[in-house]
Amino acid sequence: MADAYDILGIGRSASEKEIKSAYRTLAKQLHPDRNKDNPKAAERFSDITKAYDLLSDKDQRARYDRGEIDLEGNPTNPFGGGGFGGSGAGPRGGYSNQDFRGFGGEDVDLGDLFEGLFGGGRTGPMGGGSARGGSFGSRSAPPRKGADIAYRLRVPFVDAARLIDQRITLSDGKTIDLKLPAGVESGTQMRLRGKGEAGAGGAGDALVTIEIDKHPHFERDGDRVRLDLPITLSEALRGGKVRVPTVDGPVMLTIKPGTSGGTTMRLAGKGFSRKSGGRGDQLVTIQIVLPDDIAPLEKALEGWTDGANPRADLGA
Repeated sequence: MADAYDILGIGRSASEKEIKSAYRTLAKQLHPDRNKDNPKAAERFSDITKAYDLLSDKDQRARYDRGEIDLEGNPTNPFGGGGFGGSGAGPRGGYSNQDFRGFGGEDVDLGDLFEGLFGGGRTGPMGGGSARGGSFGSRSAPPRKGADIAYRLRVPFVDAARLIDQRITLSDGKTIDLKLPAGVESGTQMRLRGKGEAGAGGAGDALVTIEIDKHPHFERDGDRVRLDLPITLSEALRGGKVRVPTVDGPVMLTIKPGTSGGTTMRLAGKGFSRKSGGRGDQLVTIQIVLPDDIAPLEKALEGWTDGANPRADLGA
């Protein structure tokens, strides 16, 4: 089975940030929407998703690094080692009770020991549970889970900012309302346990990758939302209250008299949710728009010249 690190093209000492970055880069290249005529890309996308899901979980990654589980999350050696035959000192090439003694010298009954390990009572001399000359029947590996299924979910910008539940239709036709996690962003992956393909060892999982749509007016900047707000020249000169759109709906914003274009104002708590709690802010940048008919303005300003140099700080 392929190595999770090789699949993402990273070293085994890669940091969480490097793992995430590698996954995002590959996910953009291999996403099924961009490779509709390339079935191998879909397979690769599923592989990198599995690798990322495994390595982004600290506990799972540690177990994988120790060789305890494979890429699918299944135990590599469910019974913790090989058989009990070999070149022991007991008769018939095996180990006798006399070869296993406690730290104080007392005898250890292997029958009791292996009953505790494997469960079940003792059988006859040729059975699988006796420690006295019998053999231990080999146990087959547990049945494997079904395959994971990868999904892609497009989320409207405003819904992502407000953490609005999203409905997704699974391969079996059933629908689920997903609760978006705080700090959700494009590339965020959600695992739905038992919603993958059926298997002898239970169903696999559904892996849902989030992609947040762009907005015609808002722009995301980390946990903040940015908006360019056009105002009239008279509003800039005289000030007043103007209506401003936010992801939570419109609010009124006070413009101070003499506000210059490019001024940025803050609306607290109108941004995206943070993983640490709370929400970011909305930053509103003022843009002064001149009227289509500037003749009246020219007449009003006739004979007046602004002597200031707004480019002084630029060295111009």
